[in-house]
Amino acid sequence: MISRLNLYQRYLIRETFASVFLVLAAFLALFAFFNFIDELRTVGKAGYSVVHAALFVALSMPGLVYELIPIATLIGTLYALSTLARHSEITVLRASGLATSDLLMTLFRAALLLALLTFLIGEAVVPFSERLGKEIRAKALSTVIAQSGFDSGLWVKDGRSFINIRKAAPDAPLEGVRIYHFSQQNLLESVTDAQRADFEDPDLWRLSGVVKTVLEGDSSRVESAQAGEWRSTVTPTLLAALMVSPERMSLLGLLNYTRHLTENKQKTERYEIALWKKVVYPLAALVMVALALPFGYSHNRVGGVSLKIFAGVMLGILFYALNGLSSNLGAINSWSPVVSATAPSAIFLLIATGMLWWVERR
Repeated sequence: MISRLNLYQRYLIRETFASVFLVLAAFLALFAFFNFIDELRTVGKAGYSVVHAALFVALSMPGLVYELIPIATLIGTLYALSTLARHSEITVLRASGLATSDLLMTLFRAALLLALLTFLIGEAVVPFSERLGKEIRAKALSTVIAQSGFDSGLWVKDGRSFINIRKAAPDAPLEGVRIYHFSQQNLLESVTDAQRADFEDPDLWRLSGVVKTVLEGDSSRVESAQAGEWRSTVTPTLLAALMVSPERMSLLGLLNYTRHLTENKQKTERYEIALWKKVVYPLAALVMVALALPFGYSHNRVGGVSLKIFAGVMLGILFYALNGLSSNLGAINSWSPVVSATAPSAIFLLIATGMLWWVERR
């Protein structure tokens, strides 16, 4: 595809890619350094060493790439266009009859490749690397998969049952399982305690050291057994998904977990927003190149390259903050997941459209 482009198109795409990946590398180095410094505070606890910290930071890098590509696209494209404008190359192209729409379409070609890269990293690399990094950290620190904000361990709802798991280490049996089962009238029917639970496909847990308390009206009885069975839609895959934040999960993982929450009548807003963001977020690269284009038309008397780069950094930070704010407010206020996920990109697209209109009017 690149070989069939005009000379100026290949040149512009090459310069844009070079600037974007340079900015991305600088951001990654900076964020990785601070993340490693932060992890050093944990080194020495249990079996957590410097090697574990370095592995954890390295495995978190794909997630950083996924988050930073749109911002790097904005700053990199802005830098490339500003440099071309400073050398009067943009002026020559426009004087040769190149329309703004043609220039924008060329930048969109580069942005589409960056959007595809963002999507592939988010789907194929990030969920695996994030989970592996969390597993390495959890094993080294001998901690549970997820605490869900409670000191009592992990809590999961499955149909009419609430399950409390004291310890759910990666790739290991569950320990300290307590199952609260409720009737259709929301009355507690039984409490089952098990020292250990081993999973067997597709939905069976083998319990060991079982003590079951059955409530019958005003009376109760206790049943003890060396072994027992527990059939549940809660699987190791589902529990492992809790190690990864919704924004780092794959589309398939989000669909499956959202379906599980829906079947158990639990709130799904956060995961639905994350699902729509997985679809929309890669396309932010197209919005960013459109936002950067007007800066390429301004001359040095309006502002130097350094001032434009500063403006790009500020816009990138604003987009990053607005993206997180929109998701959190959407989950808190039960806004439409589509609106919450698309609002930041839509706002920036309107700004870009307004700036391009202003440039064409000049």
